[in-house]
Amino acid sequence: MLPVTLNNSATLQPGQPAPDFDLPDADMKMVSLDKFRNRRNVVLYFYPKDDTPGCTAEAIEFSEKEDDFGALKAVVVGVSMDDCLSHSAFRDKHGLSVQLLADVEGEVCRRYGVLHDKEMDGKKKTCVVRSTFIIDRKGMVKHVLYGVNPRGHAEEVLGLLKSIGK
Repeated sequence: MLPVTLNNSATLQPGQPAPDFDLPDADMKMVSLDKFRNRRNVVLYFYPKDDTPGCTAEAIEFSEKEDDFGALKAVVVGVSMDDCLSHSAFRDKHGLSVQLLADVEGEVCRRYGVLHDKEMDGKKKTCVVRSTFIIDRKGMVKHVLYGVNPRGHAEEVLGLLKSIGK
């Protein structure tokens, strides 16, 4: 059960086609979901903010297991609403190998249903719910995890990936 209410009541479900995206990475190179089609499974994870404790732990765990994901013909891609420069600094500071994509306007976050409203200091702010989508090589959503715990999450995702095969 989610501790927050998502803005989009139409959350993604397993068996649906994954919404396509075309976003810049930390080096300002465009990355499209389509580039992985028929080649790699995609672990697409959404996280709230670069260089915060939970987001850092999650990104480091995914990076440390890069070879395990590669053995399962999978690539790990992280998305937040931070910009490319923030992603670059975050990646370099922690030696991350996962690809980090900038969704500054939140367009892809909306398509994946990961935004929620949060009140801070009397002001409403739209935030990203930590969520992960496992997408097979055909572009279909196989697993959907909303409101995940960042610690130990990479291992959980590896287990789910093994269930869909290479």
